[in-house]
Amino acid sequence: MSDSRADLVGLLPAEVEALMAELGQPRYRGRQVFHWVHARRALDIETMTNLSRTLRAALASRARVSRPAVAQVQRSLDGTRKFLLRLADEEEIESVLIPDEDRLTACISTQVGCPLECRFCLTGLMGVRRNLRAGEIVGQILAVQDRLERGERISNIVLMGMGEPLLNFPQVERALRILGDERGANFSPRRITLSTVGHVPGIQKLAASGLNVNLAVSLSATTDEVRDQIMPINRRWPIAELLKACRDYPLPNRRRLTFEYVMLDRVNDSQQDAKRLVGLLRGIRCKINLIPFNAAPDLPDKPSPRKRVEAFQQILHDAGLTATIRESRGWDISAACGMLRTEKEKT
Repeated sequence: MSDSRADLVGLLPAEVEALMAELGQPRYRGRQVFHWVHARRALDIETMTNLSRTLRAALASRARVSRPAVAQVQRSLDGTRKFLLRLADEEEIESVLIPDEDRLTACISTQVGCPLECRFCLTGLMGVRRNLRAGEIVGQILAVQDRLERGERISNIVLMGMGEPLLNFPQVERALRILGDERGANFSPRRITLSTVGHVPGIQKLAASGLNVNLAVSLSATTDEVRDQIMPINRRWPIAELLKACRDYPLPNRRRLTFEYVMLDRVNDSQQDAKRLVGLLRGIRCKINLIPFNAAPDLPDKPSPRKRVEAFQQILHDAGLTATIRESRGWDISAACGMLRTEKEKT
């Protein structure tokens, strides 16, 4: 039987305050509870010791603290960790923890699977099972934080895991507001990046939301003909419409859009493609991440040779664009870009 109690992990501060008011408590009690859940990462209501036993019992009758269950943790040779998380309905998702010299990035999912079928991504082979609720999105951060080693702290969050975040915008927006609240985890919007394959109405909603998180757009082609083939969403919102939404996106001072470009051998990696990309992005304050394709038996393409990637990068540099080659992380445990697919779905 499903638990009908409210999940405190997915409630905004004002909603927790309203819940405490319904229990006859002053609203500041709600702020205390929110702090317990997100700043102190309480696993259950009974640990909230600045609430009386009577109040804890009353609250526990109305609400709960949830976490996805950690079903498996894999560690890559490069230190990347992949978490297989099991949800309350037995669906499974994957989250990734990526260490770097000066930061520790959590890559989280927003859907069980993905419906968009990008040709270079294993997640798309799953199809989409359902959207994640806000508590399940935030819960990934809590579950990973529970497994951090001594001295570790998540510094950055990227919504680049399973699913297209902008197809689940109401729950994603709620989750980001929870994660960014100063009374809780207090993640700065400068430290949060949302990645989209180009859902134009979603980009417009994100722009209007005032969340001010970083936006990364997976472009990966310079003509509609090629992008139609490798990213079917382009048939609905072609490159011109997508780039107009990007140009209209409000950027805070000293912030840039990121364009992600997966390098596919003899598909989108020619010098002509690089020159077209320069023209397409002219006038947009941006940087480009060139992403080596992570080949897999179920995917048809091959990665571009390194020399071709570097030649592509040089053309962008010569045009005054910032372009970096993103090194693959977690490839040996299928945790790298485009490789997330739960074991249940593989079999």
